[in-house]
Amino acid sequence: MSGEAPHSAKQARAAASAWLARREFGNWSPEDQAAFEAWAAASPSHMVAYLRVEQVWQRAERLRALSRPMRAAKPQAPAAASILPKMVAVLFLFATIGMGVWFTAPTEQAYETPIGVRKTITFADGSKVELNTDTVLRARVTSGSRHAELVKGEAFFDIQHDDARPFTVLAGAWRVTDLGTKFIVRRETGRVEVTLVEGSAEVEPVAKGVPGKRTVLVPGDIVVATADGLKVTKKSTPALANQMAWRRGLLIFNHATLADVAAQFNRYNNQKLIITAPSVARRTIGGTFPTSGVEEFAEVAKGIFGFRIKTHGNEITIEP
Repeated sequence: MSGEAPHSAKQARAAASAWLARREFGNWSPEDQAAFEAWAAASPSHMVAYLRVEQVWQRAERLRALSRPMRAAKPQAPAAASILPKMVAVLFLFATIGMGVWFTAPTEQAYETPIGVRKTITFADGSKVELNTDTVLRARVTSGSRHAELVKGEAFFDIQHDDARPFTVLAGAWRVTDLGTKFIVRRETGRVEVTLVEGSAEVEPVAKGVPGKRTVLVPGDIVVATADGLKVTKKSTPALANQMAWRRGLLIFNHATLADVAAQFNRYNNQKLIITAPSVARRTIGGTFPTSGVEEFAEVAKGIFGFRIKTHGNEITIEP
């Protein structure tokens, strides 16, 4: 259901358990910390696996504490005896992985939309996530934690804030944490864009070694995160409204190049706009179009600029 290969998911969980065991029972050194951070940053699935293992560990610790009977204090037990319950918990982690059983699996769900389709998800806490075209989201919302991973695409988050359970969104090497928020996250290859619509949120790298630092956003802020770090810009309220027009099935352009217009339409349609001539790609246009209006836009471009339109299967080419 998650789309992750079973063997790679199992390997990630086993490695995460090994890291947790080393942290709890080994002599954790700065070298260990650096190695762990490199492993966590190598793949989003590594950090997700570690968070799951840690959650099971914490649950085992809470159960162990609840199972202790109320009694008078006794002298401190030897170190070997006091560590035994924790060792049992770690062994239980490895055993559940080996049997293919995972405590949090039933609470994690994957949601996706094909090209040209939108979907709204409502969680038990009242938070809502609206998925844009061609988007994959994994989410785990429980009584103890609220986490999501944007695997690809774009989503609008309308989060019910809870100080005890902050809602976090992992997107590549970056994490967004809700501070009472409405925000958009868009993930493309090598690029994550976060737009704050209402409230406040923070964006930060998930591991050391990733350029950039924790950044708190205010409404109108747009953060673009790449391998080079974070860049923050600002948008006006009308510009934000135009950016969110996809939630109404619309694309709104304001002095946009035809190259950008084509790229936007191609996100929403299997029928693609093709522009090969630089003289055509540089021309600018404005207007409001339905996300499915590829042919309508091509006719508008023909009428305004006198361009030639050629159709070949699922491709519409705009030529000088």
